[in-house]
Amino acid sequence: MATSLFWFRQDLRLADNPGLLAALQRGAVVPMYVDSPEEDGAWRDGAAARWWLRANLGALAADLARLGAPPLRLERGAALATIRRVCADTGADAVFWNRRYEPAAMARDRAVKTALRADGLVVESRNGALLLEPWEIANQSGRPFLVFTPFWKELLKRVQPPLPTSAPATWPAGGRAAPARTGFPDGAPPSLDELFPPPRPAWHRAIEAAWPAGESAAQQQLEHFSAGPLAAYRDARDRPAMAGTSRLSPYLHVGAISPRQVWHAIGAALSARAQPAAEWRAGKFLAELVWREFAHHLLFHHPQLPDEPLRREFTSFPWREDARALAAWQRGRTGIPLVDAGMRELWATGWMHNRVRMVVASFLVKNLRLHWQHGARWFWDTLIDADLANNTQGWQWTAGCGADAAPYFRVFNPVTQALKFDPDAEYIRRWVPELAALDTPFVHEPWRAPRAPDYPPPIVDLAASRTAALAAFRTLRGQTSASAP
Repeated sequence: MATSLFWFRQDLRLADNPGLLAALQRGAVVPMYVDSPEEDGAWRDGAAARWWLRANLGALAADLARLGAPPLRLERGAALATIRRVCADTGADAVFWNRRYEPAAMARDRAVKTALRADGLVVESRNGALLLEPWEIANQSGRPFLVFTPFWKELLKRVQPPLPTSAPATWPAGGRAAPARTGFPDGAPPSLDELFPPPRPAWHRAIEAAWPAGESAAQQQLEHFSAGPLAAYRDARDRPAMAGTSRLSPYLHVGAISPRQVWHAIGAALSARAQPAAEWRAGKFLAELVWREFAHHLLFHHPQLPDEPLRREFTSFPWREDARALAAWQRGRTGIPLVDAGMRELWATGWMHNRVRMVVASFLVKNLRLHWQHGARWFWDTLIDADLANNTQGWQWTAGCGADAAPYFRVFNPVTQALKFDPDAEYIRRWVPELAALDTPFVHEPWRAPRAPDYPPPIVDLAASRTAALAAFRTLRGQTSASAP
């Protein structure tokens, strides 16, 4: 029987895994994960994302064991050399994987595919991460989209995701046993703890408590959201004190669940409520799923985006440098309650509510006028759902330098945002406990309280900093807007 190697990456699941299914249809399969951060370029996984990856690899290994599959083979090293050695060890004559779309990963994958095919191996890749390949959709001029709404409309006209496939019921037997691993001191494969040493100090404990890992946990979260919060999503999604969002982004990031599974589960849930298909397809939640597609579309066609603004005039924008202000923002000590609540939620749980993400990002790039890349790097290191496409698009959108960006004059006022979306200050009290005893109006503006709480004063005047930001942004007006390279 033929033996194939399946290379797990950001697709840590058994169900609806196109590359894995293709490998299993061929015969015996050896499952493998390769840790090669040196090949990820400048944007290697941050600390929180690596912990989340480790947790989901552990869950995947347990799922494979329950299925009777060979143990998940964990490797470290350059991908091409590692795959060649494992194929020689196991007798595999084919290699399968699901595609990634980050610039460094795509360049690596092209080189690996070319070399392995030259070796005489069968090599195939599949789309396991997106509803539509980034190259399959274009505007009427045949160019990539730069505005979300027409991208969304075009995708909705074209995409009909096939139904998700089930997890394999059995695992084909066959293949020869792998010999002892070489290249490590004891000649054995590395364990998860060796590949991903547990953090010291154990900052991950709160994140671990907040986020159960694995495919089963992802499915449970999807079912919970579909059965409950989805019904009130349009309004509740902006209320950070409520469990009104899907909380699926970390699972989509590591591939513990696929966008096709999400698409069809949401459709089934809304159809069960007799909501017409046309309505749910145009619904708010689907727009968030398609925004993820749009971010990958942009990164694929503009691979320089993580490091350069899409609108080139922003290369001359007068950003400030202020290490103390940046540190205060990172640690949730700005004296602005909603901003500090969001940054503390991020530090404690590896995640932040989306409405609050927009507020803290606007505060950094517009009120503090610090470079958007400072924010992108901090999110990259602290978010468990730190996806390169989404992270880049979100920060460039807020800064006004990306595709379909927020206009320069849109500056989120964190006090106004808190009054509108956290009117009873439940979210702020949860994450900024030193304000919890204040009356609600003073929780939003503690500098107006008759007795000063043990809380820092604002590091910036919101009104004055807004005026200064608008003046700085106006210096770019009239310059040529090169919205695409």
